[in-house]
Amino acid sequence: MDITLIDETEKLTTEQIADMERLLQFSADFLKLKEDTEMSVSFMDNQGIQVINRDYRGKDVPTDVISFALEDEGEDEIQIIFDDEEEPLPRNLGDIMISIERAQEQAVEYGHSFERELGFLAVHGFLHLNGYDHMEPEEEKEMFDLQKEILDAYGLKR
Repeated sequence: MDITLIDETEKLTTEQIADMERLLQFSADFLKLKEDTEMSVSFMDNQGIQVINRDYRGKDVPTDVISFALEDEGEDEIQIIFDDEEEPLPRNLGDIMISIERAQEQAVEYGHSFERELGFLAVHGFLHLNGYDHMEPEEEKEMFDLQKEILDAYGLKR
């Protein structure tokens, strides 16, 4: 999978960014995604994610993770399909934004490492990009069970 990782804060180490890429590659393999699948992850501060949360979700507060799945259809949107069999376009899942400040706060609150919290948020956002949600109890159980299974298999246990 082709993953673009952007650290807008310039506070993550090269190793932390590489760890996130390895975890997301592992997650893509876990879900058996095609090699030419694409996505991006932006690491930002609370101020940056608050603007996105306000502008796109109507909530003027910082949050931990926001996902924008390109395959989700909103109201009054039509599906765009490219049927060029000779040169198919790669599948672009969308974008994930993670507040590293919220990740640090939550790691302390939940009593685990920053790396585990960052990984949790990355996998959570990744699953949203792949159509999982937690609006209904059944959906929540399916998504959270899969999230735990991926994190445990990768070795990022609580």
